[in-house]
Amino acid sequence: MKPIAVGLAIDDDIATEEDAGEEIISAVDLDGEEGAGDEALPARFISAQRIQELREQHRRHETDTGSPEYQVAGMTERISHLTNHLKDHPKDFSTRRGLVALVNKRRRLLNYLYREDEQRYADIVGALGVRHRVPGAIPSKEDQYGRFPGQKSNKGKSKNKK
Repeated sequence: MKPIAVGLAIDDDIATEEDAGEEIISAVDLDGEEGAGDEALPARFISAQRIQELREQHRRHETDTGSPEYQVAGMTERISHLTNHLKDHPKDFSTRRGLVALVNKRRRLLNYLYREDEQRYADIVGALGVRHRVPGAIPSKEDQYGRFPGQKSNKGKSKNKK
């Protein structure tokens, strides 16, 4: 068996003194401008900052993390972030499912807040610009269907004809 020769061929590029003066290109040079600012920040990061701001505005005291106002403020920003995401990615059904669940959770919290304190409810809905219908009394059958004509009678007609 002959040993296999491993080494550089004559044609391989070898760094010379002329190449030593070249600078290494940084990632910033490839991206373009150095001061891109907020444009370089991902949307999720911007959304997280906005959530923090809204929660700080609507909390009831310094250590508040569970009041309905605090929760609704955070959910509202998450809902707007997911809505914008779905405008770009309309086939993302798992995100759509999460968005619907989040909207329903916010609706239940707002219903609770309305039952407990209508003034706080009005303040949070007005401040956040949330479209929410106030839960009303459950209508009776007559109230709901009274404007429609009644069902036809089945005189002389038997369902069990043989």
